[in-house]
Amino acid sequence: MKAKKRAKFQKYTCGFIAPAFILYTLFIIIPTIASVYYSFTSWDGISPVVKFIGLDNYKEIFTSARFGNALKNTVILTIFISLLENAFALGLALLVDKIRIGKNFFRSAFYIPVLISGIVSGFIWKIMYNYNFGAINTILDNIGMGGLKQDWLGNSKFTLVMVGIVMVWKGAGYYMIIYLASLQSVSTDVIEASQIDGANAIQRFRTIIIPLISGAFTINLTLSLINGLKVFDQINVMTDGGPGFTTETLVYLLYKVGFNEGRQGFGTAVGMALLFIIVILNTLQQKFLKSKEVQL
Repeated sequence: MKAKKRAKFQKYTCGFIAPAFILYTLFIIIPTIASVYYSFTSWDGISPVVKFIGLDNYKEIFTSARFGNALKNTVILTIFISLLENAFALGLALLVDKIRIGKNFFRSAFYIPVLISGIVSGFIWKIMYNYNFGAINTILDNIGMGGLKQDWLGNSKFTLVMVGIVMVWKGAGYYMIIYLASLQSVSTDVIEASQIDGANAIQRFRTIIIPLISGAFTINLTLSLINGLKVFDQINVMTDGGPGFTTETLVYLLYKVGFNEGRQGFGTAVGMALLFIIVILNTLQQKFLKSKEVQL
C-alpha cells in the first residue's frame, strides 16, 4: 500500500515539475549548448549556413586589443562598483539602524532607485550629466564653481567613473536592506557587554559588528561582483561604449560584435569567456569570504 502511495506521489510530483523543467530546458539548457557550439563558428546570426572554424574565435580573443580593452574596463568598473557600492550601502544601513523616528520612510527612500529600470536610470543620469543643461553643471554654476564644469560623458577621463556612480546609486539600496537585516540580527546583549567592558563605538564596529555580519558581506560582494561584470543597460543608454571604446565592457563588446557587426560566432565566444571569468572570480571570492565568516 505504501509503495502504491509513493508511486502515485512521485507521478504527481513529476507532473508538477514537468512544465518548469520543459521551460528551463527550452530557454536555458538548449540555448547554452547552442551557444557553446556557435562559439566555434563564424555564423553571422542570420545566414542558414553555419561554418565551423574551430578555436579561431578564441584565438582572436586572446590576441585582440579590443577584447583586452573591454576586459580592462570591466575589471575597473567591477572593482569600483563592488567597493563603493558596499561601502555606501553599509553606511546607509548603519544610519537607518540608528534612526528611531521615520525608519521605514528612510529605508523606503533609499530603496527607490533599485526599483527604477537600468534604461530609465541611464536616461535620468544622462540628462543630469549634460554639459549645457544638466543638473550637475547647473549647480556648479549657481555656487560659483563653473570652472569645474565638464562634459562628464564626453571626457574619456571621467566617463567610466560616471557610469560607475550611476550603478552605485541604483544598487546601494538593495545591498543596504541585506546589511540592515544582518545588523538587526546582532544580539544587543553582545553590544551591551562590550560597552560594559569599555569598548568604544569604533572598537565595537571593528571587532564585533563586522565579524557578526560577515555573511552579509559574502552575499553583497558576490552580487556586486556579478552585476559589475555584466553591466549593460546604463552603458547602452549613456555612452554606447564611447567615447571611442573607453566604456566598452565585455558584455557590451559581445552585443556590438554579435548584433551590430554581424559576428554572432565571435560574440558568443566572448560570452563564453565572460562566463568562465565569472565562475572563476566568484569561486575564488566565495572561498575567501567564507573563510572570514563567523559561525554562530
